Amino acid sequence: MKIAVIGSGRMGAIRAEDLLADGAEVTIFNRRDSAAAELAKKLNCSAGKYADVYSQTFDGYVVATATNAHVEILNSLLPLGKPILCEKPISLTVEETDQVIATAEKFGTQIQVGFQRRFDPPIAAAAAKIARGEVGTLYTMHMIAHDHQPSTLEFLEGSGSIYRDLHVHDFDLIRWITQSEIAKVYATQAVREHQQYAKYNDADVSLISLTTVSGVQVAITGTRHNPVGHDVRIEIFGSKDSLAVGLNRKTPIHDIEGEMNFAPVRYKGFIERFREAFAKESQAFHQFSKGEIANPCPPKSAREALRVAIACEESIRTGQSIDI
Repeated sequence: MKIAVIGSGRMGAIRAEDLLADGAEVTIFNRRDSAAAELAKKLNCSAGKYADVYSQTFDGYVVATATNAHVEILNSLLPLGKPILCEKPISLTVEETDQVIATAEKFGTQIQVGFQRRFDPPIAAAAAKIARGEVGTLYTMHMIAHDHQPSTLEFLEGSGSIYRDLHVHDFDLIRWITQSEIAKVYATQAVREHQQYAKYNDADVSLISLTTVSGVQVAITGTRHNPVGHDVRIEIFGSKDSLAVGLNRKTPIHDIEGEMNFAPVRYKGFIERFREAFAKESQAFHQFSKGEIANPCPPKSAREALRVAIACEESIRTGQSIDI
């Protein structure tokens, strides 16, 4: 399979590396042709001129550019009718997301959205146990999303908010794990330490309470800084079992009792925490492009997670819980 990877930054490099490892024939493109050539040389694959990306023939495309370029690139790719893996989000607005979905449907083009946490082995194992009924009736979930290092001003300018950038992953997982839409959210936030977030009316800490249509109650805590490392975990409580996901020797937290035998070095970033998940997600896209599996993460997932993020922002503005 011939796959074009558009973007040669951190995510473009990861996607190209993983697709090559899975046996795909990869060509890298970037608005700066020299950057594409540099990455291609490093990975021992091909690079193409950005001006030629839409005129060449490929079996699938990966959009791994900055968010603000997604819609323009997708609008050029969708008429080609080939499968696309687009990093989240499709767009930071529901209106543009809807426009992309409508165009994809017009041309019969499938978009897989890059929500890599679905492919994290322990998260996927927990979701499978719930689907099999082994956890029983779901009572509650507690989700933890704590970055290691605070964001730069350059990143904050285009991130949307802590809800559209960080917690959108949590919202997608809730819908996926519970197989239910999110009905209501209430959010609070603050700038506790890192004042650059105040410039964009953003936050370095957040707390979200939400309820699914099926009645599952979920609490989510978020921070943009954890001095110990990058911490993403889920605690799941049901009538038959209670599960901890993401709790292992590299989990970046200190236990007061000192009985957990944590490793000296913990997860230092989301790439390290989810490196295996990214690989499995890229492999799934390769299979999807070959027609071997159905779309594992359709664009509606991005749309619905974004709607919840926007509802959180509305909750912050009004101080009220928001019906989705």
